[in-house]
Amino acid sequence: MAITMVEISKLRSMTGAGMMDCKNALTESNGDFDKAIEIIRKKGQAVAAKRSDRDASEGCVLAASKDGFAAIIALKCETDFVAKNADFIALTQSILDVALASKPQNLTELSALMIDGRSIADLVTDRSGITGEKMELDYYEFVEGAAAAAYVHPGNKLATVVAFAEAGVDSQVARDVAMQVAAMNPVSLDRNSVPANIIETELEIGREKARQEGKPENMLDKIAQGRLNKFFQESTLLEQAFIKDNKMSIADYLKANKATALGFKRVTLNQE
Repeated sequence: MAITMVEISKLRSMTGAGMMDCKNALTESNGDFDKAIEIIRKKGQAVAAKRSDRDASEGCVLAASKDGFAAIIALKCETDFVAKNADFIALTQSILDVALASKPQNLTELSALMIDGRSIADLVTDRSGITGEKMELDYYEFVEGAAAAAYVHPGNKLATVVAFAEAGVDSQVARDVAMQVAAMNPVSLDRNSVPANIIETELEIGREKARQEGKPENMLDKIAQGRLNKFFQESTLLEQAFIKDNKMSIADYLKANKATALGFKRVTLNQE
C-alpha cells in the first residue's frame, strides 16, 4: 500500500524517528501504526545491543530545583553531534522533570519511572535506535533541604546542585554557591566530611614530599598535617576562597547572608 507523507509525519511525531525510518516501518507494517511503532522500538533494542561495547563519553547534563529538591541528570551518547540535538536535549529535560516530580532515590528507580506510558529505560533505548548511537542514563544525583539551587554551565556538560537549611535563602547567594562548586570542584562540604581514605592519601603524599625535601623523619607527620590543612582550605567548599571575592571564604559569605549549605553534588562530562 502507498504510504502518505501525512502518515509518515504522524509516526515521526509519535516516535521521534527519522522520516525514512518511519516510512520503512509503515511500509513493513502495511500502515498499522502500532506495528510500526513496535518495529521502530525493536530497531532501538537491536542498536543498543549491537553498540553496548561502545564508549558513550558525550552527552547532555541538566539540573534544576523545585521546592527544596534539586537533581542532576546526565544522558550520555557517543558523539557531540547527537548530544547537541534538540530531541536528545528534550529527552534529557523530560527525564529531569520526572525526577523532580517523583524524587526517586537512585538511578534504578529513575529508569523505571514512566513518561507517556513508557519507562525511561525504554525511551532511552528507543532514542538509541533513532540515532544509531549507544545511549545510557549514566548519572542521577540529588540534594534536599529547606531550599535548593541548581546551576548548568553553558554547553550542558557540567551541572551542580546545592541544598540549604533556610527556606528563604537569597536566590543569588544560592546560585553563587552552586557556581562555586562548578568552578572549584570541592571534594566535600567541610573537612569533617572528607572521606578517611582521601585524608590518609593526602597525609602520605605530604610525608613523602617532605621526605624528598630532606626534612627530619621526626618532623614528617607535623609537616604533612600542615599540608593537609592547606588541602582542606583549597578542596572543601566552606573553606574555599569565594571566587567572586577571594578575601572571604564560602563559610564567611554564607554567614554574612544568613545561609547554611547542607550539601552539594557535581556532575561533569568534561575531562578535568
